[in-house]
Amino acid sequence: MKNIVIGQPSRDSGFAMEGYWIWDPSVVRGEDGRYHMFASRWPDWLPMHPGWLLKSEVIRAVSDTPAGPYIFQEVVLPARGAKYWDGRATHNPRVIKHGDTYLLFHIGMTHSFLEIQNGESLKWEDPRSRAAHASKRIGLATSKSVFGPWERSDSPILDTKPGTLYSYLTSNPAPCVHKDGAVTMIFKARAHNGLTHGPMTLALARAPHYSGPYTVISQEPIFSPTRLGEVEDPFLWHGEKGFELIAKDMWGTLCGEHHGGLHALSTDGENWQLADKPLFYSRSITWDDGESQTLGSFERAFLFFEDGVPTYLFGATADGPGGFTHARKTWNMGIPVSLE
Repeated sequence: MKNIVIGQPSRDSGFAMEGYWIWDPSVVRGEDGRYHMFASRWPDWLPMHPGWLLKSEVIRAVSDTPAGPYIFQEVVLPARGAKYWDGRATHNPRVIKHGDTYLLFHIGMTHSFLEIQNGESLKWEDPRSRAAHASKRIGLATSKSVFGPWERSDSPILDTKPGTLYSYLTSNPAPCVHKDGAVTMIFKARAHNGLTHGPMTLALARAPHYSGPYTVISQEPIFSPTRLGEVEDPFLWHGEKGFELIAKDMWGTLCGEHHGGLHALSTDGENWQLADKPLFYSRSITWDDGESQTLGSFERAFLFFEDGVPTYLFGATADGPGGFTHARKTWNMGIPVSLE
């Protein structure tokens, strides 16, 4: 079986947008034959974190090639009012075409406070940030066209449940949609812990159809600080090796690089082991002009498959030495990959 090999990106690949933080790349080929990137953006007058909790919106950009550059087209999932579960912000898009239907998995946030205004300061301790964070849930929008209109759900497809490992929030959906429409989905889960939340874990849910119902398979996480290790930003697919997962290694203890890309394998989606080469991608890259650079961030990894073959690895990227507070610019970049 062949392995995926990371190539060298071009500096004009991917997607950036003046005046906005850009995150969460997910690409699909539309019925027009062009490549459509669904992403998150929020205004850069807010701090990158926790600004996304209050003002993120899912958008669409387009390119004639999978590498890009991508050009902004429209806001796909705008704010729609505090009364909705995803009424104040949408984030973490994952787009998949199944049959004649485009599926847009995402998370939503809401809160009951007044909207933040340009010129206000925002910190993690702000009640709006904390309320929005605790409201994170996973939902699904569908459309028969990549151009919309999108039918948004009035309730999450995966809500929280008291007394479980996902009692506090559900987030970061990583769906694998099978040929019959059934779904295997890994997601980020946090449980309540007193007045706040517990550690970051990954859990597994399944559904007989993408419309639901979604059932969390076990009360034991598949990844956690005490089981394999702490990771986030999963991307899941099914191939010759069974299920495969790439994710951000929070501490570097699994793949050997702090915030590098972990690669893991599973036959059933529930029990995982590290790949023989657990480092799938690195934050240290070499551009196609020969210059090397260590990126501040490379997160929310997304593998783009064309005709069943992976051709590009996309990631949310930030400048600076690392850490959200040091970033001054973000963009979604694409790196060519090949099978060897």
